[in-house]
Amino acid sequence: MPSFEHHGAQIYYEEFGQGFPILTFAPAGLASVIDVWSQPSAPINPTTEFAGEFRVIAMDQRNAGGQSRAPITAQDGWDSYTADHIAVLDHLRIDKCHLYGQCIGGSFIINMLKHHPERVQSAVLAQPIGRVGPIPTAPTARFVAWAESLKDHPEATKEVLAAFNQNLYAPGFVYCAERDFVKTVKTPCMVLAGNDEAHPWPISEELSKLLPNCEFIPEWKTEPALTPAKARVKEFLAKHTPAR
Repeated sequence: MPSFEHHGAQIYYEEFGQGFPILTFAPAGLASVIDVWSQPSAPINPTTEFAGEFRVIAMDQRNAGGQSRAPITAQDGWDSYTADHIAVLDHLRIDKCHLYGQCIGGSFIINMLKHHPERVQSAVLAQPIGRVGPIPTAPTARFVAWAESLKDHPEATKEVLAAFNQNLYAPGFVYCAERDFVKTVKTPCMVLAGNDEAHPWPISEELSKLLPNCEFIPEWKTEPALTPAKARVKEFLAKHTPAR
Protein backbone atom coordinates (compact mmCIF):
# COMPACT_ATOMS: atom_id res chain seq x y z
CA MET A 1 0.00 0.00 0.00
CA PRO A 2 1.29 3.53 -0.72
CA SER A 3 3.36 4.92 2.12
CA PHE A 4 6.70 6.64 2.49
CA GLU A 5 9.02 7.93 5.18
CA HIS A 6 10.17 11.47 5.85
CA HIS A 7 12.07 12.78 8.87
CA GLY A 8 11.18 9.73 10.95
CA ALA A 9 7.47 9.82 10.06
CA GLN A 10 5.75 7.06 8.08
CA ILE A 11 2.92 8.54 6.02
CA TYR A 12 0.13 6.51 4.40
CA TYR A 13 -2.07 7.85 1.60
CA GLU A 14 -4.47 6.65 -1.11
CA GLU A 15 -5.41 8.09 -4.52
CA PHE A 16 -8.74 8.16 -6.33
CA GLY A 17 -9.46 9.28 -9.89
CA GLN A 18 -7.38 11.31 -12.33
CA GLY A 19 -6.98 14.96 -13.23
CA PHE A 20 -5.85 18.06 -11.36
CA PRO A 21 -4.95 17.02 -7.79
CA ILE A 22 -6.96 17.66 -4.63
CA LEU A 23 -5.26 16.90 -1.31
CA THR A 24 -7.88 16.13 1.34
CA PHE A 25 -7.90 16.20 5.14
CA ALA A 26 -10.62 14.12 6.81
CA PRO A 27 -12.57 15.19 9.90
CA ALA A 28 -12.35 13.61 13.39
CA GLY A 29 -9.75 15.85 15.00
CA LEU A 30 -6.48 14.09 15.80
CA ALA A 31 -8.13 10.82 14.68
CA SER A 32 -8.29 12.07 11.06
CA VAL A 33 -7.88 9.03 8.80
CA ILE A 34 -9.02 8.11 5.30
CA ASP A 35 -11.84 5.85 6.53
CA VAL A 36 -13.66 8.80 8.12
CA TRP A 37 -14.50 10.10 4.64
CA SER A 38 -16.92 7.19 4.21
CA GLN A 39 -18.73 7.80 7.52
CA PRO A 40 -21.93 9.82 8.11
CA SER A 41 -19.89 12.57 9.80
CA ALA A 42 -18.55 13.51 6.33
CA PRO A 43 -21.60 14.58 4.25
CA ILE A 44 -19.32 15.24 1.26
CA ASN A 45 -16.85 12.43 0.61
CA PRO A 46 -14.26 13.85 -1.80
CA THR A 47 -12.85 10.41 -2.63
CA THR A 48 -16.14 9.54 -4.34
CA GLU A 49 -17.66 12.96 -5.17
CA PHE A 50 -14.65 14.43 -6.97
CA ALA A 51 -12.80 11.40 -8.35
CA GLY A 52 -14.65 11.63 -11.67
CA GLU A 53 -12.92 14.91 -12.56
CA PHE A 54 -9.93 15.13 -10.23
CA ARG A 55 -7.02 13.16 -8.77
CA VAL A 56 -8.11 12.97 -5.13
CA ILE A 57 -5.45 12.22 -2.52
CA ALA A 58 -6.50 11.18 0.99
CA MET A 59 -4.15 10.45 3.88
CA ASP A 60 -4.02 9.16 7.42
CA GLN A 61 -2.70 11.90 9.67
CA ARG A 62 0.22 10.99 11.91
CA ASN A 63 -0.70 8.98 15.01
CA ALA A 64 -4.41 9.20 14.19
CA GLY A 65 -5.07 5.47 14.65
CA GLY A 66 -4.47 4.63 10.99
CA GLN A 67 -1.29 3.73 9.14
CA SER A 68 0.67 7.00 9.50
CA ARG A 69 2.99 7.16 12.45
CA ALA A 70 5.61 9.52 13.87
CA PRO A 71 7.39 10.15 17.16
CA ILE A 72 5.58 12.60 19.44
CA THR A 73 7.56 15.50 20.92
CA ALA A 74 6.82 18.57 23.01
CA GLN A 75 7.66 20.71 19.97
CA ASP A 76 4.98 19.16 17.75
CA GLY A 77 2.09 21.29 16.52
CA TRP A 78 0.40 22.49 13.35
CA ASP A 79 3.70 22.80 11.51
CA SER A 80 4.41 19.09 12.08
CA TYR A 81 1.25 18.21 10.17
CA THR A 82 1.97 20.76 7.44
CA ALA A 83 5.40 19.21 6.94
CA ASP A 84 3.65 15.87 6.36
CA HIS A 85 1.24 17.43 3.87
CA ILE A 86 4.04 19.04 1.88
CA ALA A 87 5.95 15.76 2.00
CA VAL A 88 2.97 13.98 0.38
CA LEU A 89 2.91 16.55 -2.44
CA ASP A 90 6.67 16.32 -2.90
CA HIS A 91 6.55 12.51 -2.88
CA LEU A 92 3.88 12.60 -5.61
CA ARG A 93 5.72 15.38 -7.49
CA ILE A 94 2.74 17.69 -7.26
CA ASP A 95 3.66 21.38 -7.46
CA LYS A 96 0.19 22.80 -6.85
CA CYS A 97 -3.19 21.39 -5.83
CA HIS A 98 -6.62 22.17 -4.47
CA LEU A 99 -7.22 21.47 -0.78
CA TYR A 100 -10.43 20.08 0.71
CA GLY A 101 -10.57 19.73 4.48
CA GLN A 102 -13.33 19.17 7.03
CA CYS A 103 -13.21 19.91 10.78
CA ILE A 104 -9.51 19.94 11.77
CA GLY A 105 -8.84 20.01 8.02
CA GLY A 106 -9.78 23.70 8.06
CA SER A 107 -6.85 24.50 10.33
CA PHE A 108 -4.57 22.22 8.29
CA ILE A 109 -5.53 24.28 5.23
CA ILE A 110 -4.95 27.65 6.89
CA ASN A 111 -1.56 26.54 8.18
CA MET A 112 -0.63 25.39 4.67
CA LEU A 113 -1.72 28.78 3.32
CA LYS A 114 0.42 30.45 5.97
CA HIS A 115 3.62 28.57 5.09
CA HIS A 116 3.20 27.34 1.50
CA PRO A 117 0.58 29.43 -0.33
CA GLU A 118 2.41 28.79 -3.60
CA ARG A 119 1.37 25.12 -3.42
CA VAL A 120 -2.38 25.81 -3.11
CA GLN A 121 -4.60 26.54 -6.13
CA SER A 122 -7.80 26.89 -4.10
CA ALA A 123 -9.18 25.61 -0.80
CA VAL A 124 -12.50 24.36 0.57
CA LEU A 125 -12.94 24.48 4.37
CA ALA A 126 -15.92 22.42 5.57
CA GLN A 127 -17.12 23.21 9.13
CA PRO A 128 -13.72 24.49 10.31
CA ILE A 129 -12.79 24.27 13.96
CA GLY A 130 -12.10 27.32 16.10
CA ARG A 131 -12.56 28.73 19.55
CA VAL A 132 -15.37 30.94 20.76
CA GLY A 133 -14.67 32.10 24.30
CA PRO A 134 -11.72 31.72 26.68
CA ILE A 135 -8.91 29.19 26.35
CA PRO A 136 -9.91 26.04 28.28
CA THR A 137 -7.81 25.21 31.31
CA ALA A 138 -7.77 21.46 30.62
CA PRO A 139 -7.55 19.30 27.47
CA THR A 140 -10.85 18.50 25.79
CA ALA A 141 -12.45 15.09 26.17
CA ARG A 142 -11.61 14.42 22.51
CA PHE A 143 -7.90 15.14 23.08
CA VAL A 144 -7.88 12.92 26.18
CA ALA A 145 -9.54 10.08 24.23
CA TRP A 146 -6.96 10.45 21.44
CA ALA A 147 -4.09 10.41 23.95
CA GLU A 148 -5.48 7.29 25.62
CA SER A 149 -5.74 5.57 22.23
CA LEU A 150 -2.03 5.95 21.45
CA LYS A 151 -0.19 2.65 21.15
CA ASP A 152 3.57 2.08 21.52
CA HIS A 153 4.50 5.70 22.17
CA PRO A 154 6.56 5.61 25.37
CA GLU A 155 7.94 9.03 24.43
CA ALA A 156 4.44 10.55 24.75
CA THR A 157 4.68 11.31 28.46
CA LYS A 158 2.08 13.35 30.30
CA GLU A 159 4.32 16.42 30.00
CA VAL A 160 4.91 15.92 26.26
CA LEU A 161 1.18 15.51 25.58
CA ALA A 162 0.36 18.60 27.64
CA ALA A 163 2.83 20.62 25.56
CA PHE A 164 1.42 19.20 22.30
CA ASN A 165 -2.12 20.09 23.35
CA GLN A 166 -0.99 23.62 24.23
CA ASN A 167 0.82 24.04 20.90
CA LEU A 168 -2.31 23.02 19.01
CA TYR A 169 -5.14 24.63 20.90
CA ALA A 170 -3.89 27.63 22.88
CA PRO A 171 -3.11 30.13 20.09
CA GLY A 172 -5.21 31.61 17.33
CA PHE A 173 -8.93 31.99 16.68
CA VAL A 174 -8.73 29.03 14.29
CA TYR A 175 -5.91 27.65 16.47
CA CYS A 176 -3.18 27.80 13.81
CA ALA A 177 -3.62 31.48 12.89
CA GLU A 178 -4.94 34.83 14.05
CA ARG A 179 -7.39 37.08 12.24
CA ASP A 180 -4.66 39.39 10.95
CA PHE A 181 -3.14 36.55 8.94
CA VAL A 182 -6.47 35.33 7.54
CA LYS A 183 -7.13 38.81 6.12
CA THR A 184 -3.99 38.50 3.97
CA VAL A 185 -4.83 35.20 2.24
CA LYS A 186 -4.97 35.65 -1.53
CA THR A 187 -5.94 32.06 -2.40
CA PRO A 188 -9.57 31.51 -3.54
CA CYS A 189 -11.44 29.82 -0.69
CA MET A 190 -14.86 28.39 0.03
CA VAL A 191 -16.26 27.90 3.55
CA LEU A 192 -19.03 25.41 4.32
CA ALA A 193 -20.51 26.45 7.66
CA GLY A 194 -20.32 24.51 10.88
CA ASN A 195 -23.23 24.51 13.29
CA ASP A 196 -22.17 22.77 16.51
CA GLU A 197 -19.86 23.21 19.50
CA ALA A 198 -16.77 21.73 17.84
CA HIS A 199 -17.36 23.64 14.59
CA PRO A 200 -18.98 26.91 15.68
CA TRP A 201 -21.12 28.88 13.25
CA PRO A 202 -19.44 32.19 14.29
CA ILE A 203 -16.02 30.83 13.27
CA SER A 204 -17.25 29.81 9.80
CA GLU A 205 -19.07 33.09 9.30
CA GLU A 206 -16.13 35.22 10.43
CA LEU A 207 -13.66 33.22 8.34
CA SER A 208 -15.82 33.74 5.26
CA LYS A 209 -15.81 37.51 5.88
CA LEU A 210 -12.10 37.79 6.70
CA LEU A 211 -10.86 35.75 3.74
CA PRO A 212 -10.58 38.27 0.88
CA ASN A 213 -11.57 35.87 -1.91
CA CYS A 214 -14.16 33.58 -0.37
CA GLU A 215 -17.51 31.95 -1.16
CA PHE A 216 -19.77 30.89 1.73
CA ILE A 217 -22.29 28.04 1.95
CA PRO A 218 -24.38 28.38 5.12
CA GLU A 219 -26.36 25.13 4.72
CA TRP A 220 -24.92 21.89 3.33
CA LYS A 221 -24.84 18.97 5.78
CA THR A 222 -28.27 17.45 5.07
CA GLU A 223 -30.83 17.45 2.28
CA PRO A 224 -32.33 19.42 0.67
CA ALA A 225 -29.22 21.64 0.99
CA LEU A 226 -26.61 18.89 0.46
CA THR A 227 -27.09 18.18 -3.25
CA PRO A 228 -26.84 21.83 -4.38
CA ALA A 229 -23.90 22.34 -2.00
CA LYS A 230 -22.03 19.47 -3.66
CA ALA A 231 -22.70 21.07 -7.05
CA ARG A 232 -21.39 24.43 -5.84
CA VAL A 233 -18.20 22.90 -4.47
CA LYS A 234 -17.59 21.13 -7.80
CA GLU A 235 -18.23 24.39 -9.67
CA PHE A 236 -15.79 26.23 -7.38
CA LEU A 237 -13.05 23.64 -7.91
CA ALA A 238 -13.62 23.57 -11.68
CA LYS A 239 -13.56 27.37 -11.87
CA HIS A 240 -10.15 27.51 -10.15
CA THR A 241 -8.58 24.55 -11.96
CA PRO A 242 -5.89 25.70 -14.40
CA ALA A 243 -6.45 24.94 -18.08
CA ARG A 244 -4.36 22.08 -19.33
